[in-house]
Amino acid sequence: MRTNSINPRCLHPASRAGLPAIVLIAWASLGPGAAHADRLAGAALTQQGGPGITACVACHGARGEGQAAAGFPRLAGQPKAYLFKQLQDFSNGKRKNPQMEPVARALSEQQRGDAADYYASLPGWKADAKTAASSPKLLLGSRLAIRGNWNKEIPACFACHGPKGGGTPPHFPALTGQPSAYTRAQLKAWQSGTRSNDPQGLMKAVADKMTDAEIDAISLYLEHPSFSGRRE
Repeated sequence: MRTNSINPRCLHPASRAGLPAIVLIAWASLGPGAAHADRLAGAALTQQGGPGITACVACHGARGEGQAAAGFPRLAGQPKAYLFKQLQDFSNGKRKNPQMEPVARALSEQQRGDAADYYASLPGWKADAKTAASSPKLLLGSRLAIRGNWNKEIPACFACHGPKGGGTPPHFPALTGQPSAYTRAQLKAWQSGTRSNDPQGLMKAVADKMTDAEIDAISLYLEHPSFSGRRE
């Protein structure tokens, strides 16, 4: 039995009218027969929260777009299995974050799956039509993302995270469009050992070889990458 969650299918029509528009849009877009109860419950949970549960939109935005200024990550379009694992790791202490740990612990395992399923169903980041202005820092970030730095045995970010950093389910999340403050914080966390829930220590091994300048460059580039066809 699901607890502390709302299934829009079970709501009276008058109650449905009180749901945020994004929840109803997501519900309708699934189409007849394609709707999954867990996804619908996840939509309501992330938008409205529940008893003792803060709504995800407070930090991650109405459509899971994140908050760049505050460094809160984009969740929309991330692999479901990846999102679920992060919530599980926050809840059991494998991943440390003073804001996310109590939120994840307040969720049941079913609710973690519901939220992960919902965010995975949302559209991910799309490249801006504008080409980002070139600078030495952005060019360095571009090289690291696309080619890596094999002199230091640093693989290209996109080698694992997919073409244009769009993510490779289930273990490698999308990188492009993430706030630079978030990406920087995660790389520093892997360096310091305060984050250690990456597959087989892969990110720890990569981050340990990166300088502060390289971390700044890749974080800045991934927030607003340029795919102009220019050869790096």
